[in-house]
Amino acid sequence: MRDIPKTKKLRVLFEDEGRFGRISDTRRCWVPISNRAVVGHQVIREYIYSLTAVSPLDGQLASLIMPWVDSDIMSIFLSYTAREFPEDFCLMFLDGAGWHRANNLRVPMSMKLIWLPPYSPELNPTEHVWDHIRENYFGNHIFESLDEVEEMLCNAFTDLAKQTDLVRSLTCFDWINALCMTSN
Repeated sequence: MRDIPKTKKLRVLFEDEGRFGRISDTRRCWVPISNRAVVGHQVIREYIYSLTAVSPLDGQLASLIMPWVDSDIMSIFLSYTAREFPEDFCLMFLDGAGWHRANNLRVPMSMKLIWLPPYSPELNPTEHVWDHIRENYFGNHIFESLDEVEEMLCNAFTDLAKQTDLVRSLTCFDWINALCMTSN
């Protein structure tokens, strides 16, 4: 493992990518007893991607919205995340996506990547961020364009950046908290 400079503190991050698009996400909803819920539905296969790294211990996020994901985009995201946490050495946990392990991936010197076990999304707290965004921002919405999808994602991340306690409650699993407490 790279030596952590004495001037930097360790930051634990979990990263994942989410795909958002114009296929509607029908959810339950409340309506008055005398009414019937009417929810639009569309299946248009247009998508954008969000790359997000969450810091479960303090609820901070680093997020980018991109048109696709590959090793070049991942390198841009890693650089962006390192700039978002300039005082820290980032220990980033990721799944085994191909662009996470690509030979041409550029990892900043202030970052170390660690892969989660295969087929274990339950270990990645970023999955709970996606659930929250889909439930609270995308459920029962019809989008006329990808620009509207992008705007909704921007709103979601802007709101989450202001609600670090909410992000922490969604992502700080007991085992993460215990692991980080014992390493201090």
